[in-house]
Amino acid sequence: MQLNQNLNHKKGRNCTVFFYAKIVSMKKGILFYLTLFLLILAIYTTANYFDFDLWARLIAGMGVVDGGQVLKEDFLSYTPVHTWWDHEWGSGVIFYLCLKYFGPYSLIILQAVLMFLIFFTASRIIKIKTNTNPYNILFYFFALMAAMGTLNSPIRCHMFSFLLFTVFIYILERVRLGNNKLLFLIPILTIFWNNVHGGVVSGIGLLLMYGVGEFLNKKSYAKYLITLAISSFALIINPWGYGYIKFLLMANTMQRTYIVEWWNIFSKFHLFKYITFKLFMFASIIVECISVFKQIKIEGFKNWYNNADKVKYIVLLSTFYLAVSHVKLIPFFVISALCFVYQDFYALISKYEFPRWKDKVIYALLLFISLFTFISKDFSVPVGMGTYPVKEVEFIKQNNLKGKILVNFGLGSYVAYKTYPDNLIFMDGRYEEVYYDYMVPMLKEFCLAYPHWKQILTYFPPDIIIIEKYYPIYNVLQKENGWKLVYSDKTFGVFLPVSKANRKFIQPSDDLEYYKNTLFTTGIKFK
Repeated sequence: MQLNQNLNHKKGRNCTVFFYAKIVSMKKGILFYLTLFLLILAIYTTANYFDFDLWARLIAGMGVVDGGQVLKEDFLSYTPVHTWWDHEWGSGVIFYLCLKYFGPYSLIILQAVLMFLIFFTASRIIKIKTNTNPYNILFYFFALMAAMGTLNSPIRCHMFSFLLFTVFIYILERVRLGNNKLLFLIPILTIFWNNVHGGVVSGIGLLLMYGVGEFLNKKSYAKYLITLAISSFALIINPWGYGYIKFLLMANTMQRTYIVEWWNIFSKFHLFKYITFKLFMFASIIVECISVFKQIKIEGFKNWYNNADKVKYIVLLSTFYLAVSHVKLIPFFVISALCFVYQDFYALISKYEFPRWKDKVIYALLLFISLFTFISKDFSVPVGMGTYPVKEVEFIKQNNLKGKILVNFGLGSYVAYKTYPDNLIFMDGRYEEVYYDYMVPMLKEFCLAYPHWKQILTYFPPDIIIIEKYYPIYNVLQKENGWKLVYSDKTFGVFLPVSKANRKFIQPSDDLEYYKNTLFTTGIKFK
């Protein structure tokens, strides 16, 4: 009887310890996620401008919500166009609904929520892969800073691709643990992903990576390839049908030599940029090299290779290649490193004893940074005065200058959003979605004042030109007899034909609050 009492007492004590540990873990989790979200939100409150492509996305979303149909034909340009293959139309619907019902601040919050969900999902992946503490926030902080080089403006459609890429890893890791039923979710998510962003091909690629990796691991791999086949077939479910798949393949293999975010991270233009990512990338490589070297030293190469998780290394190497090749794809490697390198990083430093107050200091510092940012920075609509031709557009509208506007393609959708239907643009950032291949080289020839810069004025003559001051053509146009500079601010200038520039013009307001209040005002209507 005494023995039974002792056993019951021991069981009770063990249960108490278990529940106490559970409560402590929950408290750590709440503090971890709260700190992470506040930090992410604080970062996005410092954004100076919205993404260049947002305006075209809002127009597309407006077409669906207010017009009742997916827009398949362009109406914003005065140049030749083809079918509008809008691989981001679903994102446009989500953005426009947020703007329409919750205002512009909701777009900033949406970006922060999507980023938080990426890191939240990554923490769940770490939890199921290692069954250890996923709440070491310092590694997440390094990863966040590494990703922010390309995700520092609200809001971008490819956030959905980065989130769904992370969700796919989570599902596939659960499947590797035996929960095969979750595979049915992937084709369903593929349909959604396919209609919000063309980055769905990264999800298809991930299925292939897992299939090949598990084959090399000498484990069941057919289920991944079957899911891959079903998901690939599901791509046909979109507003354009089979033709869209051909466009998707073309868009994901084309060379975007004129768009800097598609350049190599070690190109001359990017050599001294994205430093936080490069440090994170090199640190991740060093961690993995040390980890592999130590295991080989203990087990021998053959045993290490037999026991190594081939999926992990295929995903890391593939996303590493993508990140190095194209700046825009940096977050894929950050996500992969967060999911697969986290454990190795903390395994390497686990032998070092750190003061118990270390975590308290780190959390206090991160919370201080977040709260200081909220206090010191007004949470307001980022107008982007130095990035967008805000006052130049206001000048055009106030002086009732109608006609065709030649403007750099990155700024085109903003100008169209603000000036349609009185004005049409040469082109905008929809690039391969709407325009023909020769248009960007022609625009580059013009902006850089190359020998044939007048071709664009001959074949597609504009009525108005908005151009950045740092382009050579700005000075060339000032010397041209046919054009006259009628308005300029810090970054941009507005040129008109001499015949239309012989009158006194109304000057735009300097009131920043006015531009904040009217930033999303547009003349585009679908009702």
